[in-house]
Amino acid sequence: MRRINIFYWVFTVLMLALMGVGAIPDLLSAPDAVVLFAHLGYPAYLLPFLGVAKLLGVVAILVPGFPRVKEWAYAGFVIDLTGAMYSTIAVGDPPGGLVFFLIGYLVIIGSYVLYHKRLRAASRNHAK
Repeated sequence: MRRINIFYWVFTVLMLALMGVGAIPDLLSAPDAVVLFAHLGYPAYLLPFLGVAKLLGVVAILVPGFPRVKEWAYAGFVIDLTGAMYSTIAVGDPPGGLVFFLIGYLVIIGSYVLYHKRLRAASRNHAK
């Protein structure tokens, strides 16, 4: 159980850092984020919405309990990353940037799988 917890928190902290750090420029409509969104063909008014959604997802993952909300937060992170990857491909950006998305998927999947392993281990220990 200890090993699962350690790996869970490593993956989860990386995922939350990825999403949390990405939320701040969106929330503030930072000039670089606005330029990137314009490059991808999206309106700037969408930035604060995505920033708030990412921050709410971070909070949902960190707050104990609420397993259904956590499931939605994980799903939202995957949808956000998938949309960003698709948009990057659609505008013809170099494929070398896709490595960032693969790392993002690995971190999210690692956290999600380990979250469920923690739940199973905790329920087994509680049943004893």
